[in-house]
Amino acid sequence: MSAKLQKNPSIELESLESRLGELIAVCERLKDENRSLQSQKESLLADKAALLEKNQVARSRVEAMISRLKVMENS
Repeated sequence: MSAKLQKNPSIELESLESRLGELIAVCERLKDENRSLQSQKESLLADKAALLEKNQVARSRVEAMISRLKVMENS
């Protein structure tokens, strides 16, 4: 056992309690931040899916236009 702990166990206990309280606060902040980041991730994934779908629709329309132009050119 350390000399410091033998002399002032209540001070050591208070310090430990304080540090534990800080650790709990940090854990809570990180949990909140993680929830927020998960929510942002879900939103971004939904946006990405919507943009990919729009891109595919635009690509299909352009390909259809090109096909029509080729048909017109050959007529």
